[in-house]
Amino acid sequence: MNAKRTMRRSAGKKAGAPRGRTDWKRLAKMTDAAVKAAAAEDIDTFIPDKEWWRRARVVVPTPKRLISLRLDADVVAWFRRQGRGYQTRMNAVLRSYVAAHADDRGGKRAAGD
Repeated sequence: MNAKRTMRRSAGKKAGAPRGRTDWKRLAKMTDAAVKAAAAEDIDTFIPDKEWWRRARVVVPTPKRLISLRLDADVVAWFRRQGRGYQTRMNAVLRSYVAAHADDRGGKRAAGD
């Protein structure tokens, strides 16, 4: 076994620093009212009301099963180029296929449908 250890370092970034496109300095200068107004104008904003919270249910995801799977190199390369979470996307593609073909040969629906 190789005794050499591999260490990764991110140049110019603090470990655990938030990622994304948020302008944290600008946000820190905004008042609560300005933040609420900006959120209200954003069509992608969802602000749950009391009724939504009353109906909300906790859904615990089922654990994934660890398997060994052989895939074509170009298929794996394509998914990896999509970035972080490529295995989750592979699972989503497979789940879509299973859901689309659930009635073929009397198969069961995929969990989560």
